[in-house]
Parts: sequence; C-alpha cells; structure tokens
Amino acid sequence: MYNLAEKALKAATKYGAKEAEVYIIESQKTSVNIQKDLIEGAKESITTGIGIRAIINGAIGFASTNKMSLIDEAAKNAVSSAKIQDSNPEWKSLPSNQKYATVSGIMDEQIKNMELDDCIGHTMEMIESAKNTAGIIVTSGSFGRSHGKRLILNTNGVEVSEEGTGVSGFVDVITSSGETSTAYDFAISRSNDIDFTSIGKNAAELAKMSQNTISVEPHKTEVIIHPFAFSDLIENAFMPSIDADNVQKGRSNLIGKKDEIIANEKLSIYDDGLLEGGIETGIADDEGVASQKTTVIENGTFMSYLYDTYTAGKDGVESTGNASRNSYLSTPSVGPRNFIIDFPKCDVIADTDSGVYVNTVIGAHTANGISGDFSVEARNAFTIKDGKLDKPIKSLMISGNIFDMLKNINGAGTDVRKVGGTITSSIRVADMSVIG
Repeated sequence: MYNLAEKALKAATKYGAKEAEVYIIESQKTSVNIQKDLIEGAKESITTGIGIRAIINGAIGFASTNKMSLIDEAAKNAVSSAKIQDSNPEWKSLPSNQKYATVSGIMDEQIKNMELDDCIGHTMEMIESAKNTAGIIVTSGSFGRSHGKRLILNTNGVEVSEEGTGVSGFVDVITSSGETSTAYDFAISRSNDIDFTSIGKNAAELAKMSQNTISVEPHKTEVIIHPFAFSDLIENAFMPSIDADNVQKGRSNLIGKKDEIIANEKLSIYDDGLLEGGIETGIADDEGVASQKTTVIENGTFMSYLYDTYTAGKDGVESTGNASRNSYLSTPSVGPRNFIIDFPKCDVIADTDSGVYVNTVIGAHTANGISGDFSVEARNAFTIKDGKLDKPIKSLMISGNIFDMLKNINGAGTDVRKVGGTITSSIRVADMSVIG
C-alpha cells in the first residue's frame, strides 16, 4: 500500500499539483443475508481503491481508481480537474504531519481470521434463537464482518496507517399468529464480543410483546426513547446543526450560540475519535488530522461545532478531526466520530409513573436539519404505568423539536448501546406530543 500511495503522490506533483493527498484502502468483507427464516446467500468481497486530491492555488481536483495499474492516469486526472476549477481563496492547506495518540479496541484477530462457516454459524444463531419463540418468522436480516487497512499520505508530511475490524448482526421478525406485529434488533462491534443469540431472542420477544394493542388519545406526556430511536433523531435533527459546513452556509439553528445554554444542565455530549472500541475510532480522521475528544455540549452549554481542515481554515480555528469519507471514491467532508450522550443514569422505566416508551421510529430522515423539527412514526411503543411497561400501542406518532427535547430531558437509562457511531442509553423527555 505504501509504495502505491507514494507512487500516486509523486505522480500528482509531477503533473503540477502544489499540494496532493492520497487515500488508499484495502478491505475484506463477508456478508450473509437472511430471508424468511433461511440464509439466502453469503459472499466475500475484497476491495482495493485509491483516491487522489490535487490542489493548485486553492482549486481542488479529485480522481479515484480501483485498478492500481491506472494510478498515474488517476493522478493526472486529479491535477487536470484542479486546473479547470476556479481558485478558492478560502482554501488554506492540507493537514501537516502531527503526533498521533494510541487507540485500542479497533482490531480483533478473531474477526480478521473468521471463516465463512463461522459467519454462517453466527447467522444461524440469530435465526434459531428468534424461532425458539413460538409464532415468530424471521423476515430478513444480515450478518457482516470486515477487516480493512487505510493509508493516508500527503505532501505536507502526513502519514497515517491503520488496520481495523468490525462485526454486526441484524434480524427483523414478524408474528405468524394473532395480531401482526414486527420488531428488530441489531448490534455492532469492533471486537468479537456480540451475543448473536440475544439479537434473535430480543427481536422475537419484542414482537410478541407488541401484540394485542390499544389506541391512545393525543396528549402530552413523558416519553422514554430507546437508543435505536434516539440515535435516529439525534443524527437527523441535531447533528446537521453542528456541522461547520452547514453553519458557514447559514443552514444551522446553532449559528452564534456558542457558550449559550441549549440543553438540560445535566446533559453533556462528546464527539470522541479516541474512544476505546468505538465504531468511528482511529488515530486520525480521514484526511490525517489527529483524533481528539471534542466537547459539543457541557452541562447544557453549547461548546463547539465539528470541523474538517477546510471548514476550520475558513473560521481560523483548528480542525476537530472530523473529516469523514464514505469510501475512496469521495473527498472528505465533516462527519461525527463516536457521538456520546452523557446524562445521569437510573432505572428510567421504574422511575416513571406514567408515560410512553418508544423502541424505534420511522421517518427520522424527514426531520428539518435546520430547525430541528420532526414528526415520526413510533414502532413497538408501550404505555408506562406505575414504573412498568403496560400496554402495546397500536399506532403512534411523536412530534417535537430536537432543541426543545434536549432542554426537556429528565432521565436516562442504564441500557447504553452503540448504534453505529452514536453511544446512548434510553432517554426520557418531558412534555412530548404523542398522537394515537
């Protein structure tokens, strides 16, 4: 990888780039798909790809290829693209060489060496554990494992090399008798520590619990939001407002609100690229800036936006290490790392006299990323009575504003989950509108 990256860097400068960056990945993935109680198929894929950024007088060109024999041509195309772009006076420079902290929990030899038979075995664990609950059909699901390496080189001396693994499991189930009800469960980790039996069991039990539903009248009440649902709302209604690119383009509700109280004073939120075992953990972000822990909200006070190198340069601040890429095919943009919701924990259901519990939501992607307004369909929702889940609710919509929610949080459970890069427990919010 290093020789290929160095070759690309030299080619870009040879063709006229004043600055250049090379991002190269090698990945091996195994996926197993489930359809109707059966394994539909399994496949393994190996990918190698390289992305090249070339900068000339602030103009940025980009090209990529998955054919290593075409590296020279890709470098030439990146430079040619930069030459036909308008100069960008707000461009400062690519990151420079820096010190990188040590991270842990992102590489597991068992996952790296996991055979296809083991992957199929874990998939069967999810299916069989779900079917052990009478009247349950597994409609769909998946198992995934990955092992990959990335290398980032640039003309300012950045050299980042890292290796990591990941594993995940997901099942979606439906009841086959009585009132139709669906549910799912999901887990993801960088280590081989997932209990796949629990995934199937949890989904099946939730689907059965969600039968024999009742209707509820529209009202305002306390709502406890499971990590699956809360992470959806945070990702779609809150995170866009802390993206420095959105702030600079006037597309954020938090413009000019640094150091203001915007949430319950017991709430803190951190973006931590160094978190042990985090899904988004690494020694650096995707353009080579050293990872860090950034305090977004501290005791209710808004502290920081998230920056990559370009947006940081525009504001005259340091990058927070939040450059993110979907793959070698794209240039970096601002993205969260491990997004940690921190609120004092308790047995939040037992601590609630009456209210509503929501496991998942549908439609969070329709939230207004500027205002924070949302209206979503709640799934696997229950009434709460005397500190216990009581009756499943037939149909429910919840609506509100994410910034009002942050102020009205008054409890958090002990059930901390990793939902992608978001780490949160169930969150209780006062005075939410629910419509049956």
